[in-house]
Amino acid sequence: MGCCSSASSAAQSSKREWKPLEDRSCTDIPWLLLFILFCIGMGFICGFSIATGAAARLVSGYDSYGNICGQKNTKLEAIPNSGMDHTQRKYVFFLDPCNLDLINRKIKSVALCVAACPRQELKTLSDVQKFAEMNGSALCSYNLKPSEYTTSSKSSVLCPKLPVPASAPIPFFHRCAPVNISCYAKFAEALITFVSDNSVLHRLISGVMTNKEIILGLCLLSLVLSMILMVIIRYISRVLVWILTILVILGALGGTGVLWWLYAKQRRYPKETVIPEQLQIAEDNLRALLIYAISATVFTVILFLIMLVMRKRVALTIALFHVAGKVFIHLPLLVFQPFWTFFALVLFWVYWIMTLLFLGTTGSAVQNEQGFVEFKISGPLQYMWWYHVVGLIWISEFILACQQMTVAGAVVTYYFTRDKRNLPFTPILASVNRLIRYHLGTVAKGSFIITLVKIPRMILMYIHSQLKGKENACARCVLKSCICCLWCLEKCLNYLNQNAYTATAINSTNFCTSAKDAFVILVENALRVATINTVGDFMLFLGKVLIVCSTGLAGIMLLNYQQDYTVWVLPLIIVCLFAFLVAHCFLSIYEMVVDVLFLCFAIDTKYNDGSPGREFYMDKVLMEFVENSRKAMKEAGKGGVADARELKPMLKKR
Repeated sequence: MGCCSSASSAAQSSKREWKPLEDRSCTDIPWLLLFILFCIGMGFICGFSIATGAAARLVSGYDSYGNICGQKNTKLEAIPNSGMDHTQRKYVFFLDPCNLDLINRKIKSVALCVAACPRQELKTLSDVQKFAEMNGSALCSYNLKPSEYTTSSKSSVLCPKLPVPASAPIPFFHRCAPVNISCYAKFAEALITFVSDNSVLHRLISGVMTNKEIILGLCLLSLVLSMILMVIIRYISRVLVWILTILVILGALGGTGVLWWLYAKQRRYPKETVIPEQLQIAEDNLRALLIYAISATVFTVILFLIMLVMRKRVALTIALFHVAGKVFIHLPLLVFQPFWTFFALVLFWVYWIMTLLFLGTTGSAVQNEQGFVEFKISGPLQYMWWYHVVGLIWISEFILACQQMTVAGAVVTYYFTRDKRNLPFTPILASVNRLIRYHLGTVAKGSFIITLVKIPRMILMYIHSQLKGKENACARCVLKSCICCLWCLEKCLNYLNQNAYTATAINSTNFCTSAKDAFVILVENALRVATINTVGDFMLFLGKVLIVCSTGLAGIMLLNYQQDYTVWVLPLIIVCLFAFLVAHCFLSIYEMVVDVLFLCFAIDTKYNDGSPGREFYMDKVLMEFVENSRKAMKEAGKGGVADARELKPMLKKR
């Protein structure tokens, strides 16, 4: 953490006229220290799980008697077959690998340490015996010698379930896993509890497998369309709104028309030409097309009405998009911020999952009802799970907040630099530097507030899932209402936090002061907030809809003309979800830039009036819109009142 501004310099700066980006001071230092201590606690959990041998048990694996494979073990008190030397037995083998416990999420099978995994299927006990003699790898219990495999009466219990599937060791984790995973099909079907007819599940899976090349191609198409849309936003922002509006309306009308055409075409298709085995699939496709067509029609009508109501706000959106487009021209690295954030989140999630797996195998050895060993944590240390879960939420939110602060700092630097040639060589890196030196505490505090809202909502959702079908109607309504209220509160706090980070980037104040200032200016400029944010966000949402509709339309055309009848609803859903996520990653940064520009615009309008010495920082296009807006309001007889109250300062003038 860098040096903080002294109290004397802060006192001197308070006597000067307010200037943006002039003074910097460390903010919310106690929260930064708290976050550092929390991260140290997360590291302690990881270190504890590794120090107690959990890492060795996770990586090398252990048998049902607590012996770690591939090493010499110590004897566990009152547990038979423990303390064995498994130096030559490096792999974990399950007697019945396909017997899954869906409730406890583990394999209900005896685990043994073996020298080698059976690479070929073993159909009889004689084959198991020959495998043990040739490879020195006994697949039956330690109490049974290989010579007794075919003669002992206990072989059916102590030996693996026949036939023994061909298996291969999992890289780095030394578990013998069946090469043919068809035995896990029941597990996959059990996860989909809403499917009562297994044939539906089989047809859905077959549709995905049959069209996997098309799915991959459509996902690539959505990525290309998102990149093209970003280029359009950067270079032709003036006509973007009109192009986007027209394309979305045409895309919605075209998609709806194609769906009705396909429905009418398949309805006229003679059923006599379809073989009986495929008749049910054809009827399902026809019914699905009707549902899609009706849904598309309703969506198109609602979209058209919204566009009709908001058509008068298009001029403001054009001006704002033009300025945002210039921001991306001067700061092209902004486009890549979601990728760096995603990369950081993936690294943290991998660490979190690995530590979670360590925790699953840490603790003291305990003998269960079957006489096998399980590792459980007792005492206060058993609550490390909850600490670890809170860490997942807080640190994930912290990483996302760092992205928001970085983007806000870069855009603020761009806006309040009159001569754009004097911009830092890399405004993004300069913003990261300011974040690390001054504002990590602010980010930690803002992300913790979101965590405090998310945890109760997750607890209520867990309670609701556990009581599903057991609670009365009143309790169900209360639970759902609480979950909905917490969700709305979380969304509002997310929006307020983002604006608070912008206020921090402008004024270098702590989180509470910045949040208060941002809230005041958002409330006092409610009309402009509603116009700029709502219309701007809506237009960006239309961009996402355009990408999803274009990808979905291409998917409908490609999937509909397959030779075989397949239920292609699941492939289409996968493609559309991926297209929306890709578009969201690209356009969310643009949406963030628009919100930051508004707060900069409000400050600029308050402290500057365009006179010599108080020139505007804003772009000429936005300046022209402000002048035209004021003239129009004055002509309507409302200019004086509106102009006096529409833009308020974020801070009192110094």
